[in-house]
Amino acid sequence: MVEGRREVLVIGIGNVLWADEGFGVRAVEALHGAYAFPEGVVLMDGGTQGLNLLEDVACSRRVLVFDAVDYRLAPGTLKVLRDDEVPAWGRAKLSPHQTGFNDVLVHAALQGRGPERITVIGVQPEVLDDFGGSLRPSVRARLPEAVALAARELASWGMAGRPRALGETCEPLNDGALALDAYERDRPSADDACRVGDPRLLARVKPSGVA
Repeated sequence: MVEGRREVLVIGIGNVLWADEGFGVRAVEALHGAYAFPEGVVLMDGGTQGLNLLEDVACSRRVLVFDAVDYRLAPGTLKVLRDDEVPAWGRAKLSPHQTGFNDVLVHAALQGRGPERITVIGVQPEVLDDFGGSLRPSVRARLPEAVALAARELASWGMAGRPRALGETCEPLNDGALALDAYERDRPSADDACRVGDPRLLARVKPSGVA
């Protein structure tokens, strides 16, 4: 439970284990690594927490969201949605693994505590059904632009960030083992760990009632 009313919440939505669906989390990590923001701005890895994010969203005056969004455009396309444009994005799930963030917004609105402003910075994913995979190059290449867009948006809200000095460290948003560089370094290859369902196992699965 978060008490009080914060000025700005910046949140990354998605699951880093499902390839490009992890874009939102990677984007908020990158923003956190690039800028230090004034008091009143909270950056959060929202992951797949769903309605557990309700209190954080409801108590924030303005919310900026990073996410992978199916715009039906070329992979890697970035697009910004604001305020009234956002519900149309949140109404549909991108994949079976995605959190329905629109449910969070609806519940906050029903309580009369929804954010006054909301911005979504979304990228068109290329691949989702790669369990254990990481961002595809077309999507990963857009992280710097997404960070720049977010920094400008926050500055327009009166919450400009200070670029971090070279070598400046900051407290990570999540477990260090899940950080992008560590994840890329330590995850097994596709040959070592099947990511879409092991055919050796599936071949042994028979429908109910079949001898």
